Amino acid sequence: MAAGSVERLRRFHRTVTERIGALESEYLGRYRPLGESRLLWEIGREGVDVRDLRRRLALDSGYTSRMLRSLEAQGLLTVKTSAADGRVRTARLTARGKREVAELDRLSDELASSILEPLDERQRAKLADAAETVRRLFEASSIKVGPEPADGADARWCIGQYFDELGRRFETGFDPALSIPAAEADMTPPHGVLLIARLRGRPVGCGALKLHPGEPTELKRMWVDPSARGLGLGRRLLRELEQHAANAGATTIRLETNGSLTEAIALYRSAGYDEVPAFNDEPYAHHWFEKRLS
Repeated sequence: MAAGSVERLRRFHRTVTERIGALESEYLGRYRPLGESRLLWEIGREGVDVRDLRRRLALDSGYTSRMLRSLEAQGLLTVKTSAADGRVRTARLTARGKREVAELDRLSDELASSILEPLDERQRAKLADAAETVRRLFEASSIKVGPEPADGADARWCIGQYFDELGRRFETGFDPALSIPAAEADMTPPHGVLLIARLRGRPVGCGALKLHPGEPTELKRMWVDPSARGLGLGRRLLRELEQHAANAGATTIRLETNGSLTEAIALYRSAGYDEVPAFNDEPYAHHWFEKRLS
């Protein structure tokens, strides 16, 4: 990684934290630090499971508990344990807390306006575009990808979402029973692997391999949630699956795909996959691809 890129990002962090007031002990002049205000925003008007809150913000449980107790002492929220499950705690804003969030929203709008106001229209548009680009790139860098059990609840959910999307996009619909299978056992070591991508703990993509010692490896179940598209996740999943295949001793990866999946076809071609004659009788396939691994 280029040292210059690291230093530029550090300069960016310093400038942004200073400009938005993150260093102040009383963020936006509301008598509390930024962390507590952010917690109020994340809880929102509907309330939130404390476990989900910690996962969403990647916070230590002890630190989260201290901030929640502080906000509860200020009369801004309540934290209650579920009568059905003592492990589940839910944070909800009080009426005072909802008024405070409305005030934080107003002050945040004022802060954003104060940042934009000294700039001309071209600079404002440039800053807004750059901010959105940075937000998306930060989001992309927050995604974690790794192997998970193919029989897990989130794995089955991802595969189900994948099947549902194929059903919507294929002209003839999609029936998994008619397609060449990739059973859970096929995606479990040593026979294969299933990778799941998570953003703030939530599954947003998957991809799998079926390994065949001495024969080409099959790429299966590539799917990215619509909310995570445009972040380069498909290419990252593909790259990591190729690495898993190479580590397992594979020299070639094969896949087949439907003509309606134009984005996937473009991805495979740009990643060095060559279109080849049909090598199986997959009824939903229009294109067959292969790539030699270096």
